[in-house]
Amino acid sequence: MSGDHRHGPGGHHHGHPFDPDDPTPPPTGTRIAEGVLELDTLLGGWEQVTAGYLIEGDAPVLVETGSQSSVPALLAHLGRLGLGPEDLAGVVVTHIHLDHAGGVGDVARAFPKATVYVHPKGARHLADPTRLVDSAARVYGPLLDSLYGRLDPTPAERIHVLEDGEEIRVSTNRALTAVDSPGHAKHHLALHDNWSGTLFAGDAVGVKLPDAGVLRPSTPPPDFDLTQALTSLQRFAERRPTGLALAHYGLLADPLDVLDEADGTLRRWADVAEAAYRDGRDIAAALSEAFASDLDGVPEEHREKLEVMNGVHSNAAGLQRWLSGRENNGGEGAAG
Repeated sequence: MSGDHRHGPGGHHHGHPFDPDDPTPPPTGTRIAEGVLELDTLLGGWEQVTAGYLIEGDAPVLVETGSQSSVPALLAHLGRLGLGPEDLAGVVVTHIHLDHAGGVGDVARAFPKATVYVHPKGARHLADPTRLVDSAARVYGPLLDSLYGRLDPTPAERIHVLEDGEEIRVSTNRALTAVDSPGHAKHHLALHDNWSGTLFAGDAVGVKLPDAGVLRPSTPPPDFDLTQALTSLQRFAERRPTGLALAHYGLLADPLDVLDEADGTLRRWADVAEAAYRDGRDIAAALSEAFASDLDGVPEEHREKLEVMNGVHSNAAGLQRWLSGRENNGGEGAAG
């Protein structure tokens, strides 16, 4: 997950944002490319904060389930699109943070023929989520259940480990290629759709909520690594995608420009964090001071969404852990 979860989104419903008894159905999704539907998974009842993506074809594949609390909204989307229990061929998570993978166990139950695809370093946690959920409970406290939900196990025989460069076949002429992309998390992968050119980037490019409009890096603990994160951005650029689909949130055009911006922004955050770290100053305070003006003119309710999904304190904690770990290993300069 990628946020500062010391507080929840005030006044928002945190349980199941989709009410199956509500006569107003959710929208069926937004077509962002040929054969690609963006599904708003409505974390915390918020719109345009967490996205899943359905890639249509002979063997349809869902990229990201969202949190367990988002499953009712997600299943309603898929049902209204005409997908029955036998129709979904695959479910991929870019990584196992609960805002991306918390719904996997529930979705696997709802679609018994779907293969669940995950990074090699995430597979065991989907089969036995005990340690992952225990860790999340320590980090998020009451927000774990009020906002995200937990993670039900996925039967091990349903799980397919995706190696770098491996393809998931959606149709005879359409495949998703896995791109190992650590940095945000060691268990992070992206998916490049050869048909539309869209690259599903998870959290590796950062967070850009439409209501906030600013691209921020996502550098949470425990295993953020700057060098790996920058390398992953470079790997994405080398693939020349036609669009970037973020989990938080939506399709961004001009992907090479966005990747360049993400690289520069990430280096600036790391530089500010390193200077504070060397001076013994509070990293979160230094980041807040340096980047507060990014949100000038953004209404308070939209700032709140960004803080929950991508808060300064979470980013500071990840940068602090990376800096101290690198120091212990005799590492070099922040953006070097």
